[in-house]
Amino acid sequence: MNNSNSKLQTPKSVAVLHYAAPPGIGGVEVTMLHHARVLANQGNAVRLVAGSGGIEQPGVSNTIDPLFGSRGDALDAVTRSLAQGQTGAAFDSLVDQIAPRLAEALAGADVLIAHNVLSLHKNLALTAALHRLHTAGRAPTILAWCHDFAWRDPLYQPELHPGHPWNLLRHPWPGVRYVVVSADRQSILAELLGLPSSEITVVTPGVDLAGMLKLEVDTVALVERHQLLQANPLLLLPARITRRKNIELGIAIVGALRAEGLAPRLVVTGPPGPHNPTNAAYLAQLEAQIAASGADDAVLFLYRAYTSGDRPKPVSDALLADLYRLADGLLFPSRSEGFGIPMVEAGLIGLPIFCSDIPPFHEIAGDAAHYFDPQSDPRTIAHMIAGFYRGSAAHHLRRRTRLHATWDAIYHQSIAPLLASSP
Repeated sequence: MNNSNSKLQTPKSVAVLHYAAPPGIGGVEVTMLHHARVLANQGNAVRLVAGSGGIEQPGVSNTIDPLFGSRGDALDAVTRSLAQGQTGAAFDSLVDQIAPRLAEALAGADVLIAHNVLSLHKNLALTAALHRLHTAGRAPTILAWCHDFAWRDPLYQPELHPGHPWNLLRHPWPGVRYVVVSADRQSILAELLGLPSSEITVVTPGVDLAGMLKLEVDTVALVERHQLLQANPLLLLPARITRRKNIELGIAIVGALRAEGLAPRLVVTGPPGPHNPTNAAYLAQLEAQIAASGADDAVLFLYRAYTSGDRPKPVSDALLADLYRLADGLLFPSRSEGFGIPMVEAGLIGLPIFCSDIPPFHEIAGDAAHYFDPQSDPRTIAHMIAGFYRGSAAHHLRRRTRLHATWDAIYHQSIAPLLASSP
């Protein structure tokens, strides 16, 4: 799910190298999968280069060669010798076999994202072959994505020895940009390589927001089109547009939240009620209220925003459920209700509830909701809501995650600048 519509001015050809490609289930393979997806979605030509695996994804090709992997008869024999500190002819021969095949696999690539190949010893012949190509000027610009460090893992110490090729994992390669997944890893790698921390870039892994929340395609399109993930907070008002729902108070609260320094969005899910001819006039009144407040973009009527051609589309149960999962709170300012199904739905997923102080709502939520007098000053209500969100660590984490920790956000904020700075 995109937080930005920007793309690299000049798409790159990007090779992504690891011992195994997705659909493997390791953390590196999962990272490769999402890197490939976001890179391809942004117009880059992506090729996965690995010893096994491969995915079918538009814009992604696969170059699979068992000699690039971490296991296999020839590799296992050499690995056993290396663990004993022995290189010899078998290792040199394997490097000689891998180097031209790797050169062919990387031909034409502008950038190589090499996962763990410069920091882990699972195929030192592959590491040595890449180093040979790099020093000869026959490799793309290398981004060394280092998840694990053999030289700092006690488990691997008996398998590591002084000299070549083991030193390739603890000496910086000239002209290579090192990338790690956390500030903690940055400090460890800086100490290992003898580099300033500023020369090592931190790019965290992320989360696939649409996949994690199982969002409908229509939901993703709606959220991206109206930039709903930018809201702070995103409030949901699931109701038809009728006077009893007191939507004008919701609009006034949103305006007052803006005055509090927040960036709220209010999504009203229902159309005008079909049984009262004055509801169309009520909608016009609400739209005039929004225009007068100067907050045209703060209130979203799905009746207007979710359409096919010029006709409103019915809001499915699946889309409504998506909006509950995405929202930061339920705003329910009804003057009167017989019950209040949205209160139950919000309670099911733990969504904060801000609602009118009327008996049916107390019957449903008890002390678990934040109540207000539907006749009170909207500024008073907004101040209460703003205080809740400012004091909620969970809300701040949720907001940081959706703004900065989705794979698409990570691409735009961290990966794209790395690609743009590569020759």
